[in-house]
Amino acid sequence: MDPNTPSPADDREPAEHRRFARYLEALETVAEADEAGLVAAVLDDRDALMADSAVSRHLDRRAPALLGGPAFTEWVRTLADVVAGSDFLTLRLREWSLLHSIARGRPWTADELTEASDWFQRTAVTTSAVTDPGALELLARSGRTRRVRVAASRRLREVGRAG
Repeated sequence: MDPNTPSPADDREPAEHRRFARYLEALETVAEADEAGLVAAVLDDRDALMADSAVSRHLDRRAPALLGGPAFTEWVRTLADVVAGSDFLTLRLREWSLLHSIARGRPWTADELTEASDWFQRTAVTTSAVTDPGALELLARSGRTRRVRVAASRRLREVGRAG
């Protein structure tokens, strides 16, 4: 993949936009065995902000499919080494891991939930795999934003009806 080779249709598109689109396309179709290598290649791009954004989108697209299953832990372990140079991506993987813990009924702390990013709190209350009443009650009561508190209350009612 050479993200710098323009096609005639995108001559007016800035080079970083073309690379971003090509990275997203490549990340969407990458084989599991090649994922870490491709993520590392993307993160080697000279535009670190754009590269982080492309990888973040990839993580946010891939993690939900793995969230409730046993393959998630190995996936995070593999990618954690690759993204270690990016504080943002390291945090995103850590927060996906916290969501995984909640979804799998593993231990978590109130501080982890209430001190997590706004992104985490919004994702926790909108992810179907998160059904832990304790986590949802905590976010309904102590979520950082009104949006999170309302969504957590709604999810808590849905979970109660399903249980």
